[in-house]
Amino acid sequence: MVQSIDTAKFTTTDLDQLAQELNRDGICVIRGLFDRQLIAEWADAFDELFQKRKNSPGGLAPRDQARYYLTLPWVAPFANIDVFANPVILSILKRVFYQEYKLVQFGSDTPFQGSDYQEIHRDFRPLFSDQIVTPLYALAVNFPLVEVTADNGPFQMARGTHLLPREEALVKIAAGEIPMESFYMQPGDVMIRTPLALHRGSPNRTDKARPMIVMGYVMHWLHTFKVDLTVQQDYYDSLPEQVREMLRCQVVEKLPENRAETYVDFKY
Repeated sequence: MVQSIDTAKFTTTDLDQLAQELNRDGICVIRGLFDRQLIAEWADAFDELFQKRKNSPGGLAPRDQARYYLTLPWVAPFANIDVFANPVILSILKRVFYQEYKLVQFGSDTPFQGSDYQEIHRDFRPLFSDQIVTPLYALAVNFPLVEVTADNGPFQMARGTHLLPREEALVKIAAGEIPMESFYMQPGDVMIRTPLALHRGSPNRTDKARPMIVMGYVMHWLHTFKVDLTVQQDYYDSLPEQVREMLRCQVVEKLPENRAETYVDFKY
């Protein structure tokens, strides 16, 4: 098995600082978390999966022009406990989630040449209203399968806007008071972010796809009807009990051959 992580690189102080950045800015980036060979294996498998889904009715969910979302199947190499239950990632989640949490989403966002700037948006609504600051009750963990550059569609986000009313934050962004920052990443880097911070996808101006994996973790009480996980019984049974409790999933005897994507409406 490919060695995916060197936990010794991350001290308690490192993890505390990453959690503080996540609370303050709505985002933190863990550099070099995954081994590049693991990412290369995922990239090869993803290319094959994408072509298969592309030729299947409903196999891809459109995300504006030349941008697509697909749910990853729970098979090798994607069903990797060292990734979705990575000890560094979970250590940060435990520092910002104050109750039990669940993994509910396992997919990808991929812009191609011809894509454009998305409308600035949130992926979730506030818990109550914009006048009450919402705690971090949902987090997206992203990592790219290729280098993310200025040309191939970097994720863009306005730091700290998860703490502001939406309209106030938009005014500050329009005035240049809060910049829309591009996040450039190397294979192996991991981003943890709140979907409440205002963000957008940017254009991929290259002739190569820019796949970004997304794993969604939420507080245990949050209802997430737009995304779902389907796990095969034998794999589910092989997981440690603590990991099984973290998954909110449908357990089946055999994974379905084809899947129609339903996660299309994603902007708030």
